[in-house]
Amino acid sequence: MADEYDRGRRDGLRLALEILATEEAKWLPLLGQSSAWRTNLAREVRYKTLQVAQSRVQTALNRLRPADDLSAANELAIAIEKAGL
Repeated sequence: MADEYDRGRRDGLRLALEILATEEAKWLPLLGQSSAWRTNLAREVRYKTLQVAQSRVQTALNRLRPADDLSAANELAIAIEKAGL
């Protein structure tokens, strides 16, 4: 049960990383494009916030990584083996 819970937490953090990366990619082309300095400043702050959030989520994901350092592919292979497929 604890294995499934930990795996779910890691999956959730991986999903959060993907969402943050998508948002970062969305805001990158908009940096400095506005004629209004306040808009540009707000965009730069938002972009930096996304970068910081991404690094914090990555740190949390690294802390939840199993001691034997299984990758996602290895976790999937073990889960399939346990299920007997």
